[in-house]
Amino acid sequence: MSIEKHADSLAVPAVDAQGRRELIGLSREELEALMAEVGEPRFRARQLWHWLYHRGERDFSRMSNLSKDFRARLEEKFFVGRPGIAVDLASKDGTHKWVLEFNDKQKAETVHIPEEDRGTLCVSSQVGCTLTCKFCHTGTQRLVRNLTADEIVGQVMMARDHLGEWPSPKDGRLLSNIVMMGMGEPLYNFDNVAKALKIVMDGEGIAISKRRITLSTAGVVPLIERCGAELGVNLAVSLHAVNDELRNEIVPINKKYPIKELMKALENYPGLSNARRITFEYVMLKGVNDSPADARALVKLISKVPAKVNLIPFNPWPGAPFERSTPGAIRDFSDIVFDAGYSSPVRTPRGEDIMAACGQLKSDSVKQRRSERDRSAVAGEAGEAA
Repeated sequence: MSIEKHADSLAVPAVDAQGRRELIGLSREELEALMAEVGEPRFRARQLWHWLYHRGERDFSRMSNLSKDFRARLEEKFFVGRPGIAVDLASKDGTHKWVLEFNDKQKAETVHIPEEDRGTLCVSSQVGCTLTCKFCHTGTQRLVRNLTADEIVGQVMMARDHLGEWPSPKDGRLLSNIVMMGMGEPLYNFDNVAKALKIVMDGEGIAISKRRITLSTAGVVPLIERCGAELGVNLAVSLHAVNDELRNEIVPINKKYPIKELMKALENYPGLSNARRITFEYVMLKGVNDSPADARALVKLISKVPAKVNLIPFNPWPGAPFERSTPGAIRDFSDIVFDAGYSSPVRTPRGEDIMAACGQLKSDSVKQRRSERDRSAVAGEAGEAA
């Protein structure tokens, strides 16, 4: 079985009701092959790429440097989609959350966090999550399926639509950074995530630099090196505990890939340097992992890796079994890490009033049993026949 735990067979193919194929999410090579299939030269793929990803155009009739005949054939055979927006929420602090609905009616969440010098989009990689981290609301939602490349890229393009950032600006972007830190474990959907991020990083399209993209993992050790070698993006690790006993409890993937194995993989992350550090994410749980002894153990643990530490005050959700550490405990913890020579900012919770803060994302999608899916399909076919 592939290391990528998924249920891709549940995903609806990127084809609309007219049988037209989705263009978003195709690689350059796939787009070139598609143009060859319809009898067009390879340079048509480059023209389309510009319209799709630099200009964000969805209407073939507006692609003015293409012939009318070619535009008509594009309209007949293909479409340019976006995820549907089921819920659109704006926080009092400027954070924006969208609950997105895909072709099969499954849902995932995307969050935009504006700041003075940047705008960060938190992108989901799965509907639900493979993992069951105890402090994370998403972890209480069973994995439904992986998101496809077009659904991942579509989150970025939907946000750019909302922000009015087409054509792609060079400077002063409202969406300047991406974190694969939404719903799901990105490394358990690596192929789709990698394909999507390569599209996002392409300099002739959306053109967001790999230095402005961070992939967050709970520690899927076998894929960490591949992530660095193929994508070269920044890596963030959801650590949250400094010993195996506690991490086994609150980050259960640790039972498969314990801390020693994780740290060894991080030491070998391609391109790692003082200028390109690993970010360790550490959620502050009252009376669980927030003592001065924990802080000193953390410093010792990360000593062989160029690193910085993001301290995340726990963001509560209904039924959560934890409480947020006190401001004093967080401050003391941060001071110990900082005095040891590591940057240790305390993340300011954003979007708490709309359940958009770190660890709060969850949709109402539920994985169906095969028997339920079969019954739904039969009912749908009966409805169409009637």
